[in-house]
Amino acid sequence: MSAIPITASGAERLREELHRLKHVERPAVIDAIAEARAQGDLSENAEYDAARERQGFVEARISELEGALSNAQIIEPSELNADGAVVFGATVEIEDLDTEVRVTYQIVGDLEADIRKNMISVSSPVARALIGRRAGDVAEVQTPSGVKEYEIVGLSYK
Repeated sequence: MSAIPITASGAERLREELHRLKHVERPAVIDAIAEARAQGDLSENAEYDAARERQGFVEARISELEGALSNAQIIEPSELNADGAVVFGATVEIEDLDTEVRVTYQIVGDLEADIRKNMISVSSPVARALIGRRAGDVAEVQTPSGVKEYEIVGLSYK
């Protein structure tokens, strides 16, 4: 399996989630299963079924996180020598040339992308259009409604 790029802060968040799943969620699910078993007939026990389903989700997420972290290529944006270009981990302020709306995004790995936190995946169309460009450049992004143009207003490597 190839290396998965992730920022140092993103890797730390994944490690925290993994720790919580292993040391809080997993024991809670095991207790819930034991409690549901104690109620008797498992064939018609909704609490048992729900606990087993939750256990499946927790175990799958633990497996996913362990795999991702074992293949992670951790990148610290502040240590990059990008010479003013947009690279993985960079925080980029862009302006939509049609609407003049400005937004700031950090370009991160697929596992840590969260649009609510303005963290976009390096594989997203916007990030792909921005990579390699510099402040003042205009990037064109193909969207379902046509081509959008964004000017890079600011750039930092936090």
